[in-house]
Amino acid sequence: MLIGMTYDLRSDYLAAGYGEEETAEFDRESTIAAIDAALRNMGHETVPIGNFMGLMPRLLAGERWDLVFNICEGLYGFGREALVPALLEAHRIPYVFSDPLVLALTLHKGMSKHVVRDLGIPTPAFAVVQSMADVAAVALPYPVFAKPVAEGTGKG
Repeated sequence: MLIGMTYDLRSDYLAAGYGEEETAEFDRESTIAAIDAALRNMGHETVPIGNFMGLMPRLLAGERWDLVFNICEGLYGFGREALVPALLEAHRIPYVFSDPLVLALTLHKGMSKHVVRDLGIPTPAFAVVQSMADVAAVALPYPVFAKPVAEGTGKG
């Protein structure tokens, strides 16, 4: 099977001037090499594609793969993790892991909590704070955890 590999390589972004915190979720060369080796050891042929910006021109040029192993994180917005899967779906190329809807929803902690709560699944009380002016209205029991609404890697 021909497997394309999409990823955000941390060193690429650092070289482009992005900071340590901005690139905390991105992968190192050793991670990509380990995934590549595992896929090749299973008898697959792999093609490194890189990030979203590397994927677009290859798709436009007609390049296709049997499957894409996607671990792209993206840089901006609530839908950043959904960009590669959405583009692959538009080109009818199968990929591993979650679809764009799941990725966008689960990146946004506030929306995820609403869905979980509305489905009747027990979850601690929460509040989404849009600005410092909203903080005074929050009435949650202590202790509380405050986290950025759309970050990962333990930020917050």
